[in-house]
Order: sequence, then structure tokens, then C-alpha cells
Amino acid sequence: MSWDLVELVVRRNLRVPGVEGPAGDGVVAARQFDAVLMSVGFKLSGELFGRLAGLAPGAVIDVAVRTLGIVRRLVGAHVEHNAYFKDFPANVPDTVEFWTDCLLDALGDELAAAAVADGLEQGLLNLLALPKYGRYQHDYVEMVAAHDALVESVRDRVTLLHLGGSVEEELSGIYLALAGCATPLGDEDLAVLRELALYCASCPQPDSIPVREHRAIIDEVRLAAGAKLLADTVTDILRLACLLSNGDVSLLTPTRFRSLSRRSRRGLLAALDAIVAEQPAKLGDVAAHREAWKRLGERLHPHEYPRWEHAAAVFAVARGERRAPSFASRLEALLAEGDVAGAAQLLRNAPGLLLRSLDRLLRSSGSEAATEAVLCAVEDTVGKASARVILSVREHLDNREGVEQRIFANRLGRGRVVADERAPIDAAVLERLRGLLDAEVKRRLSALTRLVIDPDVMDVALPLSGKAISGGLGVLPRGSVSPVRGERLRFFVYWRESAATTDFDLSALLLDSEYELEGWLSYTNLTEAGGVHSGDITAAPEGASEFIELDLDKVTAHAIVPQLNVFSGEGFDEVAESFFGYMLRDGDQRGLPYEPRTVRTKSELRGAGRVALPLVFFRADSGEWRAKWLHLNLAGEPEFNAVENNRVSASALARAVVDRRYLTVGYLANLLADEVIPWAGQAFEEPVVFVGLERPDGLPPGSQVFTPENLGNLIPE
Repeated sequence: MSWDLVELVVRRNLRVPGVEGPAGDGVVAARQFDAVLMSVGFKLSGELFGRLAGLAPGAVIDVAVRTLGIVRRLVGAHVEHNAYFKDFPANVPDTVEFWTDCLLDALGDELAAAAVADGLEQGLLNLLALPKYGRYQHDYVEMVAAHDALVESVRDRVTLLHLGGSVEEELSGIYLALAGCATPLGDEDLAVLRELALYCASCPQPDSIPVREHRAIIDEVRLAAGAKLLADTVTDILRLACLLSNGDVSLLTPTRFRSLSRRSRRGLLAALDAIVAEQPAKLGDVAAHREAWKRLGERLHPHEYPRWEHAAAVFAVARGERRAPSFASRLEALLAEGDVAGAAQLLRNAPGLLLRSLDRLLRSSGSEAATEAVLCAVEDTVGKASARVILSVREHLDNREGVEQRIFANRLGRGRVVADERAPIDAAVLERLRGLLDAEVKRRLSALTRLVIDPDVMDVALPLSGKAISGGLGVLPRGSVSPVRGERLRFFVYWRESAATTDFDLSALLLDSEYELEGWLSYTNLTEAGGVHSGDITAAPEGASEFIELDLDKVTAHAIVPQLNVFSGEGFDEVAESFFGYMLRDGDQRGLPYEPRTVRTKSELRGAGRVALPLVFFRADSGEWRAKWLHLNLAGEPEFNAVENNRVSASALARAVVDRRYLTVGYLANLLADEVIPWAGQAFEEPVVFVGLERPDGLPPGSQVFTPENLGNLIPE
């Protein structure tokens, strides 16, 4: 068994699998293991401690060594986090003072002085050419010696590690959860699902696979095994073909199809033929991806298999040799004629599309009769739509009134904000629709009994999509809100370049209540009211870290927007490693610039953009600080991205997300108010359905647990 798969279990489920070995007295070793875990913010659950205590000390040590490496990577403690200013956050100089010091240092070196002189003749001072700038002036050991030890606080993070089953059982559980998830997974989870689909091919399979991208991954394994495919549309076959060519299963970017084995070609064509033979109308879906079908036809050679004439029809439609009106074209024709009632009647055959077209239909209705036809169509068919679509539309309705700006984010996390210029919809109509959707969601949740919800999870947004959300520790879906409990907020970035010199810059925008600029912290402004920057590092062949700390009692800004800029070199998808996170400390805790026990979240940095916006910190109406997840990025420039240059776009995105109303766990709790038991640490004798930020210790066997890692499975189909 690959230890990478064991790491997957610990990282995703916070469960240690396969804890086995000879019996013995492992109490002392287990206590030592627990103590070391606590130094990085983790702790053994009672059940896991009990199992380890009954093993021989050597077996406990084996588990400890392997598990410690995993949790240290999970929280970012597997690397040494140095800071340019050795005493950070103390003794950070003024920016001009620091630059002057670097310049004076350079003038004492003959070669450096000559380079400075050449630049000054052209009216330039190149900071990157100064020997003292951007390079650590001390090693990690010297930095550690300059800091007092961290003082423990009851508010330090403690994350429980639980006892898992066998490795096979745990991996099967992850596979079933990912494959059966009702919301699209992000790239990292899709890669995990693809690996586990092969590993778990002979394990129990999910009862249904609602997301078609996930279905294509399962079908890849089924195709190789010669089993019947799950695909039931021609587009499903196209997704599978893209996957076989290591292309984009979402079909948003073109795939360069490669040569396929004869067995794969036969499997794809046979499945395609069966789909079209059963429902010829599905040929109407071909036009949406006409060019991709043409390219795929060159690889499948359908002319070599005349017995599959229905499959050949797909490529005939793609080439324009055969006409096949799509459902969308029929809908557009009705709307062009102003026949909203007719469009609503047609859309009864596609409940999901009906809901996604709801706003447009209501804006175009023009009469009470047409509006009533739309509402009746929704009422009659909402039970056939997917829960994800229902919840997405429900969230949309919450943001249909009193909103001046709209935010759009694609699957890559690229965000943009536009003014809301849509015609209004009657408030009574919106209220009726909310009631219809709420009733349907409540009906689908009726199977949840003995539902226990931790109040701390109430403001976590329902993960209607996993796209653009990175893995890590404490990472929440876009729109989720968390309390910020601590006097000092410190966020950090770590990166290690792969092949080219790479400079990431950690910055922060400080915005007022109108999200106008109050100031910023970056390498160009090391100190700002209430905040300090740890100093600029311009290369990371062995890894580098930058920090920003803010004393929240002294910050006058309404919002703080951390920002990661690629100044030069490799992007987030190209470096060997990069991640972002934030820590919270009380005023007297001291400690090193990076202390794993104080880390509240650590998020992997990935994406094609050159500017990343992980989250925003803002003051609530109560005056308390909150964090709201953004998971957004800006395209940026190929080089020299800086917080001063993208402040307008970043501020607009942050405000749009803060102002937007997201559906949260609290929404579901309100629907099921009579069935919900608030969790306050009490014990239960019978199995429960628990929803919280983490799995608590001591839940009865047979309990279902939903945490941010699998919250998407709480959403019913």
C-alpha cells in the first residue's frame, strides 16, 4: 500500500487508518506522541489514544513517525519559515530607512557601487541589485535564537486526530463521498477521485453519481474493464474521450485528442450508438461542442464501424451534413417570439434548465398570465431538478433585491464585478419562489434525523461548487464567514521555486467602510497604522516566507484584503510548492514568526492567475472582526504585479463577496429548526447526524459526520 494513500486519509478525514500491531503497554509512547502532536496544534482523540496505548511501544512509534510528517505538512510546519527581519514583528524599520540602509551597504562594495552608479546615471535605483536587499541576512537558527518561546493560550488551535478503520475501508469511504457528491469537485479532488476510482474498482459503488464530470472519471475505469458505461448523453461520451486524452473533462478548454486504442474506440462508439439509438433527440446536444466532435471523429474513425450507424450520425451533425435542432435553439426561438408561456411549457421537459432560466423568463414575461405559467411550471417540476441547481437558484433569489453589483467567478476563480442593470422582479413573485424552493429543500432533508449542529458552523457557506477551492487545513467554501478571535492577526505565504528564480510578494489592502483605500502593507510600505511587513524576499531556491502582522486593536480600517502577487518568475501552478495561511495570537504570546499551534488555516496556492485573493477580513456591525473566504484571483500582468496597481479590482471583488448573501448551514438549520439539536459538547447515547467544523470526540458508533471536507454530501440529490 502506498503511504501517499494513507496520507490522503489523514489529510482529508483527520483519521489515522490501519492502527495495528502487537499488543503491549504503549501508554508512555502514546502520551509522548500526543505531546508532540500538541506542539503543532493536533491531539489524539480518546479512542485513538486508547488503541495506541494497547500496542507495543515500537508500533506506537511507527504510527507516530508517519503521522507527524503528515500533520506537519498539513499545517505547513514541514518547512522552516524564516523572515527577512530577524526580530519580526519587532524592529521593522521604516521603508525609506531600510532602503537607505541597503544602499549604504551597497556603496561599501566596489562592484555593487558601480552597478548603483550605472543605474543612477539613468535615473534608476534597482533594489534587486543591492546585495542586502531581498536575501536573508541570517539563517533559520539565528532567527530562532532571537525570539522568546511561544506562550501557550487556551485559544491556540487544537485539531483532533481520530481512529480510522483499515486503509481500504477509509479509501472506499473517501471514494464513495467524492463520486456521489452532488456538487462539482475542484481539480485536486478530481485527481483524487480519478486515482481512487481505479483503486476502488472492485469496492462498493455509489448508488448514483449526480455530477457528470465525476461520472466520466468512473466511466474511464469501466471502459478499461469492459463494463457498461454510465453515460446517458452524447456529451458524457465527449467528456470521457477528453479524459482519456488527459484533457479538460469540464469541456471549457479545448482538448488535443490523442490516438486511442482500438478497444477504447470500440467502447466509445458502441456507447454513443446506444445513446442515440434510444433517444435520437440527443443529437441536438452535438452542436454545443461541434469542433470538439470533429476533432474526436478524426481519432475514433467511425467509418470503420458501419454497424454503429447512430454513432456515425453524431459526427455527421458535427460536420453540418445532418440537421439536429437543439433544445436550446427551440427555446431561443420561442423567447424571440415573446412566447414566455410556451417557453415555460417546453422547459417542463428540462427542470434544471427551467430553474437556471427563471430570472430571464420572469423579466421577459410581460403579463401576469405568462408569469403564472412560469411559476406553475416551477411548482410542477421542481421535484425533478438537482438539489445543487435548486440551492443555487435559491441563493440567486436572495441577491435579487437591493444589490447594486453582481459578481461572477469562473471555475478557475477568475472574478469580475459588474453593475446590476437587470429589470426588477415583483417582490411577491420572489417570495413565492423562495417558498417553493424552501419547501422542496426541506422535503429532501426530511431523512435527516437527530441532527446535531455546532453553532460555529452556521456561517459556513454551502459548497455549491468545489471549483477554484484549494486544499489545506481549515479551508472553507467561498462566502463562508469565521470569527477572528485574537488580538494579533498574522498571515503568511511560503513558496519554493521549481526551475526559475521566483519572487512572490505578500501584501494587504487596508480599506475603509466604503472599500476605498486607506493604505497598504507590502515591500514598498513596510509599516502602516497597526501593521508591519516582515520584509521582501526575491528568490526561493530553498523556500522563502513573508509575513504581515496587524494589531487589530490599532487598525482603523474596516477591511483587510491579503493579496499574493507574482512579481516575477513562476506562477502558482508552476512552483514546486506554495501556500498561504493566517495565525491568531493574543498580545503576550510572543513566539516565532510561524507557530503551527496558532495557525487557523493553511491553503494551497494554485491557479493560472498572477494575483491571488484568498479571503477578506472585515469588521461586523458588532465591531468584531470576521474572515470571509473569497477564493478569487486576478489575471494580473506577466511580471511586476503589485498591490498598488490592482487595488481597484481587488477592492471591488472583496466588497462584492462581503455584500453578497450566501446560503449557509444556518439556512438548512432554519428550515429544520424543529429537528435541530444545538451542540454544546454534550454526549449522546444513540447515533446522530453531526454537522460541525470538526468531528468531536466520543460520538456514538454509526453517527454520520459532516465537516467542511465532506459538506457537499449534506446537500441532497
